[in-house]
Amino acid sequence: MRFPGKPLADLAGKPLICHVAERARRARGVDVVAVATDDDRIAAAARGCGATAILTGPASTGTDRVAEAARKLSPKADLVVNLQGDEPLIAPDAITALVEAMEESGAAMGTLARPLDEGELERPHVVKVVCDRRGDALYFSRAGIPHRREGGVSALARAHVGIYAFTSGFLETFAALPQGALEREESLEQLRALENGFRIRVVDTTYRGLGVDTPEDLARARTILATGRDEGGHPW
Repeated sequence: MRFPGKPLADLAGKPLICHVAERARRARGVDVVAVATDDDRIAAAARGCGATAILTGPASTGTDRVAEAARKLSPKADLVVNLQGDEPLIAPDAITALVEAMEESGAAMGTLARPLDEGELERPHVVKVVCDRRGDALYFSRAGIPHRREGGVSALARAHVGIYAFTSGFLETFAALPQGALEREESLEQLRALENGFRIRVVDTTYRGLGVDTPEDLARARTILATGRDEGGHPW
């Protein structure tokens, strides 16, 4: 079960949202770290750890909230990276890689992907992505793609890491697009861009992603911060 107020949950002596903001600040190429929220308590916590807090109205999606916040930034950002506020272990190098790839490729939208772990291909909560030769996404799915006819897991299969970058212009375009049929089928917002013919650059990362949705996830994050390893003893 999800728990309310999780951005304020204590993690190693500070609110969870502060871990996200502090790690984002350590990424190269990041000029401003802002927290978009409709909660005054979260805004106060963000300011307390040196982030810019931007109060927004209710939003139907996280991207809508980010788009509203980006409009309020001054000066206006050229590139906006949308981090989840419940990813306290986000790797600064992953953010840097995404920013650099966006600048080098001239892409309007980008995201990250990592190698699949054993058993993840068929797990619906692990989103998979397949790409073309340029490194742009062909499709995202909760299903096991690509399907290897001979059996086994394809070397082309990768797990999507839900961090996005947008040019400020395309962020507005994306937020104004209607929800797509494939987006509704898969419950994956990024499919809206592909359904409308826009490219998404996919950047390789080793960052595994750890979203804190439950108290158990928070306990796992505490273990990793304290030991540098996950609950299975694997290095993080």
